[in-house]
Amino acid sequence: MKAHREHRVPLSAAAVALLAKLPRKSDHLFPGGSRSKLSQTVLIAILRRMGLTCTAHGFRSAFRDWCAERTNYPSEVAEMALAHIVGSKVEVAYRRTDLFERRRRLTADWAAFCETPATSAEVISIRA
Repeated sequence: MKAHREHRVPLSAAAVALLAKLPRKSDHLFPGGSRSKLSQTVLIAILRRMGLTCTAHGFRSAFRDWCAERTNYPSEVAEMALAHIVGSKVEVAYRRTDLFERRRRLTADWAAFCETPATSAEVISIRA
């Protein structure tokens, strides 16, 4: 990680299924460059080839907004899912968990949300 600390990531069943379909050329899931890291530049190039105009960071922002607006997960669970440092130096010093099991449920809920087709809605002008 950029922060040079361990960050365990619980994968949803959908993510595991998707990754299982990818061709493997190395022991790394996303090999690239001399350091075998998936860089933001590579992600942006992939998004452009897919015809998308979003940014790699936009995915993280969309996830965080969904957590805040559509779930009841505590903010520290969402922040830990994003590998953010949560709390003051004292809180961090005493925290002995990464809330992995709660993040596993959060990840499964996020996958279900992402797999749900968007519904259309009628927009009514308030000026009418």
